[in-house]
Amino acid sequence: MRVQTAHRVPFRVFGAAASGNCHKVRLALDLLGLPYRWHEVDVLAGESRTDTFLAINPVGQVPVLQIDDHTWLPESNAILCYLTDGTALWPGDRLARAQALRWMFFEQYSHEPAIAVARFIRAFQRNPDDPRLPELDRRGARALGIMEQHLARHAFFVGDTFTIADIALFAYTHKAPEGGFDLTGYPAVRAWLDRCRAVPGVTEMATP
Repeated sequence: MRVQTAHRVPFRVFGAAASGNCHKVRLALDLLGLPYRWHEVDVLAGESRTDTFLAINPVGQVPVLQIDDHTWLPESNAILCYLTDGTALWPGDRLARAQALRWMFFEQYSHEPAIAVARFIRAFQRNPDDPRLPELDRRGARALGIMEQHLARHAFFVGDTFTIADIALFAYTHKAPEGGFDLTGYPAVRAWLDRCRAVPGVTEMATP
């Protein structure tokens, strides 16, 4: 992947290896060959709520990208935009960039709140009787259905090449079965996941 400006000092990433939002950042850094140091944050143990962590991200969430001694950038999709600016992962065409953002907004508003939360309940909390699950299952299935319709006509989410939008949606989609979502009924999604896995540098997320 083409990098616009070399970053001589390694980035520091504060994240959780089994988090899809954090895995997005790892994927972008690996795909672009950028140097970084990973600092694992035990969110379940409250490490993202300490005074030290809240000083770099008052929201108390991972991931956070440390760019230099004075600059920290939270929010996974904002980090993706920053890292991929000027590279082949961030489309150069104005409309294509807007389409990438469209799918990234979809991921954070319609996809992640259902699929990631269901995964957290089932795989991390191991609570199959949580009363939120039926609604999360319904919303997650709807998000996957929207993806299926698009991917039945397109190889990737923006144009015919792997972009930042695919990074954003790959992270939690490839682990959707851990959240109770059977991907058998989504052949176009499964084929897209295989195309993503075939991109050099794309790896799978840690299992809880």
